Amino acid sequence: MDTLEVKQPKISSDPKATSHKALESIPPTTLSKKEIEDRLISARISMLLNCPFYGNLACRLEMKDATDWCPTAATDGKYFYYNRDFVSALSMGNLVFLWGHEVEHCVYDHFGRRGERDPMLWNIANDYIVNGDLIEGNVGEKITLVEICHDYKYRGFTSEEVYAELFQQAEEEGRVINVSTLDVHLDMEDGDDEGAGTNANAQEGNAESKGKGPAKYTADEKRAIKEQFKNATIQAAKSAGAGNLPSGVKRLVNDLVNPQLSWRELLPQQIQSVIRSDYNFNTPSRKGIGEGIWMPGLDREQTIDVAIGMDTSGSMTDDMSRDILSEVKGVMDQYTDFKIHLFCFDTEVHNPQEFTANNMDEFMDYEVMGGGGTEFDVCWEYMKENGIQPKKFIMFTDGYPWSSWGDESYCDTLFIVHGGGYGGEKPVAPFGITVPYEREK
Repeated sequence: MDTLEVKQPKISSDPKATSHKALESIPPTTLSKKEIEDRLISARISMLLNCPFYGNLACRLEMKDATDWCPTAATDGKYFYYNRDFVSALSMGNLVFLWGHEVEHCVYDHFGRRGERDPMLWNIANDYIVNGDLIEGNVGEKITLVEICHDYKYRGFTSEEVYAELFQQAEEEGRVINVSTLDVHLDMEDGDDEGAGTNANAQEGNAESKGKGPAKYTADEKRAIKEQFKNATIQAAKSAGAGNLPSGVKRLVNDLVNPQLSWRELLPQQIQSVIRSDYNFNTPSRKGIGEGIWMPGLDREQTIDVAIGMDTSGSMTDDMSRDILSEVKGVMDQYTDFKIHLFCFDTEVHNPQEFTANNMDEFMDYEVMGGGGTEFDVCWEYMKENGIQPKKFIMFTDGYPWSSWGDESYCDTLFIVHGGGYGGEKPVAPFGITVPYEREK
């Protein structure tokens, strides 16, 4: 799947092949420019009242008439481009949906994540994500005037995951699926060029060259727009709350508002945290001795005593086990006084070994064993039976125990979880600290 995400498909990506035929039947509007803008403003007010997170962000986008080049709508993170005839033909609920659609493209930073993927297929994947979010979150009313990308099977997916599936389908069939995106997707990759449309709805002609296309930005301006909208997203989440947001947006907002340390950053912190510190007069503080003042000094207990349990129920690969062993060894190489109780487990404990500074050279040769079911309780049973009470227990697991997660009261526990639950969410332990495992890129 990783290979699919960066390859260019050997298929046709002709925008004209998937243009909205329904747009041809929309009559020219009889509403004035002010009346059109009033409708858009009313939709934003409705969003502020009913879905304030989206409403706050919609108010950041400056409305801009783009009828000359845009058949529906578009955004670059600064402007909300719209087609007068399309806006006139939509209901108020549809307009809320349209605002939400453009807002989500900015929230997800769909402009800057494409990389070398096929532009048209990437845009289709993004629309599946955005439209699914809006329908799940009851943001306005689903637009039916034109066919939009929506499939419940993509609930909980990321754009990259949808793209990989669409790419595979496109290669098998030799063509991009015959669907259209709702809006024009502007290319906002870094570069001193204009935000040219790369969307299936892009019309023929050279309106852009006549100064009627989307705004042009320098690379610095594009980065500034992206950063400003990111900050606005954080503020909108804090002021409006994320309680009623679609699951995908909620996860993204939570990552922005509460950034998490990676397991590689957290692991050394958790190991170091077991070094207990206290004050006593056996090692007095040097400060004040010259003035005849004796103060207790910091007495650090240098012994690090940790246990590591590796879940070998079948979902862990050899690369994963080598990865975490290598990371642990890198941390322990900083210390001279430590004890590591290392074992594997499934429904029982396998190959328990003890490592100190004297035999740490053998650590990377540790043999991973097991492969049956998963029973977390056997870890605590083994430690109790063998008189092992570590200052920190680190479990590397897929996060799916058969029964309980273990004994919460026995020792501090760090769970490094490499499994993926429904919608790609990582399981979270009911106690201790849970951090997702990610391979280093």
